[in-house]
Amino acid sequence: MAATAPRPRTTTRDPEDIARRLTAWLGTRLPGAKAVGVTVPESNGLSSETLLFDIEHPEPPVRSCALRLAADPAAYTVFPVYDMPCQYRTMRLVAERTDVPVPRVLWLEEDPGPLGAPFFVMERVEGRVPPDVMPYTYEGNWLHAASDEERERLESATVGVLARLHDQVPLPEAEFLAPPGTGDTLRRHVEAQRAYYEWVVDGLARSPLIEDAFARLAELWPRDPGTPVLNWGDARIGNVVYDVFAPAAVLDWEMAALAPREVDLGWTVYLHRFFQDLTVAFGQRGLPDFLRRDRVEARYAELTGHTPRDMDFYTLYAALRHGVVMLRIAYRQVHFGEAEIPADPDTLILHHGSLRAMVQGSYWD
Repeated sequence: MAATAPRPRTTTRDPEDIARRLTAWLGTRLPGAKAVGVTVPESNGLSSETLLFDIEHPEPPVRSCALRLAADPAAYTVFPVYDMPCQYRTMRLVAERTDVPVPRVLWLEEDPGPLGAPFFVMERVEGRVPPDVMPYTYEGNWLHAASDEERERLESATVGVLARLHDQVPLPEAEFLAPPGTGDTLRRHVEAQRAYYEWVVDGLARSPLIEDAFARLAELWPRDPGTPVLNWGDARIGNVVYDVFAPAAVLDWEMAALAPREVDLGWTVYLHRFFQDLTVAFGQRGLPDFLRRDRVEARYAELTGHTPRDMDFYTLYAALRHGVVMLRIAYRQVHFGEAEIPADPDTLILHHGSLRAMVQGSYWD
C-alpha cells in the first residue's frame, strides 16, 4: 500500500529476534543453510512486513531472498485478514500461466510458530522501484529525472503487465480469488470493501465522505461490468521493480481478486493521481503527463481489444478504497499516540479533497 511521510509505526517486532528465528527455520527447509545479512527495508510496507536476506549454502535455490511476513497482530493491522497461502498460490499461478514477471516463490510457512505469523520466501529481484517517500512525482528521484520518452516506455510496459495478466490467466483457475457473497463479482467486490470500512470504523468516528462515495458509486453503477479477470489488486508502479524502465518483478499480491478489468485500471490511474495531487499541493509540477487516464485507457485497449468502460465509477472506487485504507492507517497512528482524532474525521483521509471532488463529479473537469 502507498504511504507518505512521516511514516507511522508498523510493527512491535524485534528485528534481531526475527533474524535469529529465521536462521533456525531456514535450517529445517535447507539443511546447513544460514540466513545472513537480514535487513528490514526502509520502504517496508504498511500492511505485510518484508525481510531481505541472503542464503549461505553451497547450493542455495536462490541466494538473495525476500520474506513476506503477515502483519504483526499487535500493530493495529491495516487489514483484518492476511492470507499468506493465498498470496503464495496467486504468485505461483501468475508465474505458471503468464509471462508477467513475478519473483519465484520458494517456501510457504503456514505455522505461525517460527516467526510469530505465517510467511513465504521468494527470490529477490534487483532493480529500481518508484518511491512512495518521497513520492516519485517529486523532483530529485530517478523517475522524475528520466526523459519523457523513458517514462513513456515505463508507462507502456506497465500497462502491458495488466493487459497480459488479465488476458492470460484462465478464469477457472483463479476462482479461489472470487470475493465472498452472492451476486455478480463487482457487487461482491464492493460489498467486501463496505464490510472492510465497517471494520475500520467499528467503535470509532465514521466518515461521511466515504459513505457519500459509496452512495455515489450506486448512482454510477456500470450497466455491464463484463467478465471478471484476475486483478493484481494493488496495481501501481510503486509495487514494480524495474530493470532500467522495463518491469522485472511485480510485487504485493495481497489485494488480488477476481473483478472487472477496470478495477485494476482505476487503481493504477488513481494511485498516480494521488501522488501527483500531493506534489502539486506542495508547490511542485510533478509529472502531469505521466500515467494520464486517457493514455492508460488507450494503451490498454490497443493491447487487449477491450476499451475500458465506466472509468468515472472505477476511479472513484479506487479513491474510495484508498480512503478507507488511509482512515485505518490514521486510526493506527491514533492508537499508538502519534495523532489525535480531529473534529472532522474526513480530514484524516489525506486525499479528502480529491475524493470529495470525485463524489461531486468535478474532479475530471
